[in-house]
Amino acid sequence: MRYSTRLCSRYQRGAEILGKRWTGLIIKILMTERPLRFGEIAERLEVVSDRVLSERLKELEGEGIIERRVYPETPVRIEYALTPKGAALDPVIAALEAWSTAWMEPDPAG
Repeated sequence: MRYSTRLCSRYQRGAEILGKRWTGLIIKILMTERPLRFGEIAERLEVVSDRVLSERLKELEGEGIIERRVYPETPVRIEYALTPKGAALDPVIAALEAWSTAWMEPDPAG
């Protein structure tokens, strides 16, 4: 991605990551619950496709925001959890939640 030379590139990268659809919701779900399996995350999101969820989880893992834990059981169990870097987003997610509660109207369709 190209970044503006007039704005902090770190901020731009952060905004790019968090601005992707479903990313903030995935982080919020993992922040409020124990480590979760893929199907549990998909169930809580309800409307995201498996392909998109898989992409977002890989992106967040690549950024060091979540970790994928593989348990060598039969069948293999895979869980996703926030890393310390991901958990550090707590005040950001809380601020967005407070702002949206104060300023956003509920979606009439949902």
